[in-house]
Amino acid sequence: MKRRDFGLLAGTSLVTAAALRPGMAAAAAADPSLLTTTLTPRGGERAGNADGSIPAWTGGLVSPALPLDQPVAVRLFEDEKPLYTVDASNITQYADLLTEGTKFLIEKYGVSLNVYQTHRTAAAPQYVYDNTAKNVTTAKLDPAGGRFGFNGAYGGVPFPIIDTTDPEVGGAQLIWNHLTVWGGFNTMTQFNPGVVMIGGHLILVAGTLTRFVYPYYDPNGSLETFGGYYSKAHFYYKAPGSVNGQETVYWHTTNVNKHPDIVWTLLNGQGRVRKAPNMAFDTPNPSSNGIANLDESSVFYGNPSEYNWTLIGKKEMLVPYNCNKMLFHTIQEILGPHFPNPDMVRWEKHRVWVVEANLAPGSHNVTAKRRIYFDEDSRIALLGEGYDAQGDLAKAYALFNECVPSLPGTIEMGTSTFNLTTGDYTYNGNNNYAPYSSAEFFAPNPEADFDPQQMAASASF
Repeated sequence: MKRRDFGLLAGTSLVTAAALRPGMAAAAAADPSLLTTTLTPRGGERAGNADGSIPAWTGGLVSPALPLDQPVAVRLFEDEKPLYTVDASNITQYADLLTEGTKFLIEKYGVSLNVYQTHRTAAAPQYVYDNTAKNVTTAKLDPAGGRFGFNGAYGGVPFPIIDTTDPEVGGAQLIWNHLTVWGGFNTMTQFNPGVVMIGGHLILVAGTLTRFVYPYYDPNGSLETFGGYYSKAHFYYKAPGSVNGQETVYWHTTNVNKHPDIVWTLLNGQGRVRKAPNMAFDTPNPSSNGIANLDESSVFYGNPSEYNWTLIGKKEMLVPYNCNKMLFHTIQEILGPHFPNPDMVRWEKHRVWVVEANLAPGSHNVTAKRRIYFDEDSRIALLGEGYDAQGDLAKAYALFNECVPSLPGTIEMGTSTFNLTTGDYTYNGNNNYAPYSSAEFFAPNPEADFDPQQMAASASF
């Protein structure tokens, strides 16, 4: 496999951490008033770019809340036509706007990118904006190192104004912004398919009814009452038959030194809930048939303490964005042999923060280095790549977001991990898998749904 350079991104459009524009204020002079002037309420730049291809942020896309029993998927921008298409014939022209993983998929497997007008749809409720402003002056990374977590933040972006004076501080801030990203307080998806494409064949590995609650974003909570777990999830396995009846509960923490991540599992026929000690880091994800590891979901997922996270800078890039069209097609229609159908995936130009992760001394992971690209508006990671111990590009990651104006938010819809050696890949997301519907709701979930003791009490033998 062709070796990819770990050095700084090529091209002149990369703005390094040492040479940021005035709108990208460093945390050393963090001022909450910036979130109402030059920066958006969550820390992106309000202004557009010089040539107008990235517009100014004017509040995102917001609509009235829907009834709790109504699915939230909406069709957006369906009448728009691509501005241009990037493929192997013109990749050189657009190389500076592409990640290394995207370039590899174009060159090796023939991916094409349909690039549309940029819409800065990202938004959040006012209470999230208010909490974000408070976090500017109270949030602190763990004294033992930012990779272990943070304290003093609640209910909004922990670090909306990135510290660009210290790249390792800025990088850690960005990964925690991603992990605690706004995606609603309660969510439920009727059927969340986890599939793999192996040798061009689609295989359903796991399909779950999925419930999430994000205590970090409880609108009735506070920094003083927050218990330290930003996310809790309960997966009820429905298909295929080999996993039907299994359940898993995840709790994820804002600080691994104070509150470790915890996973509980309930296996068929046992009637007993067990803690799962190895459900983290580079443990192969059982819902990916070994193609992806647990920490490769959502570009990066779970405990970030194995890596030192270094801010490289900010850059304009082509990224998947406003991919609502995918919600109205089945997985069988969306996925091709080596990549999702280009006619289903919308690409736009956005500004992203670029972070490189290197294994910390004493840590072990099959992915020795990662590079991740974080959306400046939503704060979520959109693309990434992973390198093995020999320095070769081994994996590419993509997150396909959806805009939910009624939430409001531009949030994760689905993610893929691409094995660049074999051409196989995974897909997991809120997309229909015929004959199942992946309808998503933001209705409240009972607290008992995330209690492992309650899971054990309701188990069947």
